[in-house]
Amino acid sequence: MPTFLLTSQPGRRRIAGTGLAALAAATALATVPAQAVATAPTPAAAPRPSTDCGTHDQVRSALRVLTGRDGIAGAAVLVTDPTAHAPCAARWTEASGTADLSTGRRMSAADRLRAGSVTKTFTATVVLQLVAEHRIGLDDPVDRHLPGLIDAPGYDGRRITVRQLLQHTSGLPDYLEAPEWEHFEQLRYRHFEPRELVARALELPRPQGSWHYATTNYLVLGMIVREVTGRSPEAEISRRIINPLGLHGTYWPGDSARLQGPHSRSYFTNAEGRRVDGTDWNMTFGGVGGALVSTPADLTRFAAALFDGRLLPRAQLAQMRRTVAADPDRLWPGARYGLGLISSPLSCGGTWWGHGGTVPGGHRALVAVGPGGRSVAVALNQVPDSLQAELDFLDVVDKSLCEKAAAAGRGSTGSTGTSPSPRSSERTPA
Repeated sequence: MPTFLLTSQPGRRRIAGTGLAALAAATALATVPAQAVATAPTPAAAPRPSTDCGTHDQVRSALRVLTGRDGIAGAAVLVTDPTAHAPCAARWTEASGTADLSTGRRMSAADRLRAGSVTKTFTATVVLQLVAEHRIGLDDPVDRHLPGLIDAPGYDGRRITVRQLLQHTSGLPDYLEAPEWEHFEQLRYRHFEPRELVARALELPRPQGSWHYATTNYLVLGMIVREVTGRSPEAEISRRIINPLGLHGTYWPGDSARLQGPHSRSYFTNAEGRRVDGTDWNMTFGGVGGALVSTPADLTRFAAALFDGRLLPRAQLAQMRRTVAADPDRLWPGARYGLGLISSPLSCGGTWWGHGGTVPGGHRALVAVGPGGRSVAVALNQVPDSLQAELDFLDVVDKSLCEKAAAAGRGSTGSTGTSPSPRSSERTPA
């Protein structure tokens, strides 16, 4: 997925970490006809109650750009503001477009979706809990826990540390860059084992640069968790995070290709330019780097618990937020990567912290927390397939977190509070 992600769009060479340069090239080379991604007409949004002390016009408009101009089937956000006081709502949602094109059901922020690489933050949190328990060291080499796993020309598990895996500075390639993943739909129902995928990655050329987003890193981390705890990493994440936080909409799908409970369908454009339902998918290829199913509400609850110290001691949370510059061609200018976390500047000042993910069937999820604890969880059921659509996706995140600052700016200076970027600076998510 890009950044957040695990996967590319049809016709793109990159699968993990599509960024500005690669996405621009993919856009230029795309052969998908424009009419193939047009969104089916949807009913006008129902009037919303006024108890949330605001119309959220900018957020609503940004969502409609995604589903209108960009042709995304459906988009929804859940925004939570712990500083809100009655009668203002501390939590509100907006949605645009369609959750199920076959029935016309409206998009909803209550639906489940595939969380993609947001899963990586769950995995990183458990690894850091084990660090706090002195069962894993951030500077432990992989070979200390998994001797011989990484032993191939150009790759040496004695020289790759846990910290580097968490931060994508290990120098390992992404197995999703292998040529067979250019035709990912052919692998839709196949079962994959982590060791098989890691071995495939080691057959690929070493990436250039010091930072390279690779889901391979997180599969190795999952194998370390299994070795240290004696339990599968999925079971350990459930035991330590999902169950204690009561994330009832979050689960590991295993080999089941079908989603449980209320969920949006998801869509992608295939090589022939047709929009295809991609909801059913065997996600074992993502594992603890991208397989979780969740809801915007659960992702928000997880992020809140992480940043308010309920999941990690202060020292480990501080380590998690120690970042390195990310490759702007894989994320976007200004983005940095910590230990399973992305930080990104906001147009209204400060940064957001979080992660996002994309799966090949079309779901995209993102959860981000901004200054003051305001958070946004975004759900799309079709992946943006143009540079402009990617910019518009980032715009939804920015407007959701900067809405209060924008309103204050209008009141004091007449400013709209909208971001001079990403559009003017051509920022794009991966």
